[in-house]
Amino acid sequence: QVQLVESGGGLVQAGGSLRLSCAASGSIFSINSMGWYRQAPGKQRELVATITSGGTTNYADSVRGRFTIWRDNAKTTVYLQMNSLKPEDTAVYYCNALLKRSSLSALGNYWGQGTQVTVSS
Repeated sequence: QVQLVESGGGLVQAGGSLRLSCAASGSIFSINSMGWYRQAPGKQRELVATITSGGTTNYADSVRGRFTIWRDNAKTTVYLQMNSLKPEDTAVYYCNALLKRSSLSALGNYWGQGTQVTVSS
């Protein structure tokens, strides 16, 4: 099995910072990309940031310049540094990974359970 475990969510004041992390473990052969998505109550899940195994990053326009995504050297953990947080950043943040479980497997899409980020005014 594959597990994606998020941590680092919490309550922060507007203008503050949080750092999220997501650790991938279990039966994993390779990881093509990892990223963060978020979903606020009553809204669609949206992309926040992604990073490929080659290091290419992609950010939502709403977070560009404020958030930074990176991976550890083993490329099994992804981080999201969130600065200058705004109330509209409040959401459940989900870790995502596109990976192969073995050399013979097709790419699969996996999700973590989510971590709550709340930004107060």
